[in-house]
Amino acid sequence: MTENLFYFLASLTLLCALMVVISKNPVHSIIFLIITFFTISGHYVLLNAQFLAAVNIIVYAGAIMVLFLFVIMFLNISKNERDLKTSALTKISGTIAGGMLFVVMIAALKDAEVAGYNAENYNSQIGMVENLGKVLFTQYLLPFELASVLFLVAMVGAVMLGKKETGERHF
Repeated sequence: MTENLFYFLASLTLLCALMVVISKNPVHSIIFLIITFFTISGHYVLLNAQFLAAVNIIVYAGAIMVLFLFVIMFLNISKNERDLKTSALTKISGTIAGGMLFVVMIAALKDAEVAGYNAENYNSQIGMVENLGKVLFTQYLLPFELASVLFLVAMVGAVMLGKKETGERHF
């Protein structure tokens, strides 16, 4: 059952990711990308990483994709701007770059070993939020605190940049 669900999610993920690139309409591309994020979250659930699945849905499918959708709708790209012809040099360079990426991926994966399932060493709680919190607040406490300070500085900077001074006019 789990294997069939994995193959279904994998094929749906690959199909939707391909449709993100192929789709001519940017709004359709965003919708396919959201579906791709949901199927990746399904893979996280199959791997017993429920926290990562929830974060993936909330952060990527929720916040970032809605932001992308609003930006695309706000820009109002006309049909003439979307149908621009690409030059032959651009197509050739894209094909060469994609082929080189494919060769590098094959070279990196040719010696990879797939670890088998060992029932004696399997821990069903490995991806749960409690264990993640223990590791985050013990082994990775300093990077976690530095990231929180960085986010605080970014928020203060955004507020200061967006703050309107008295007498200042924004058009």
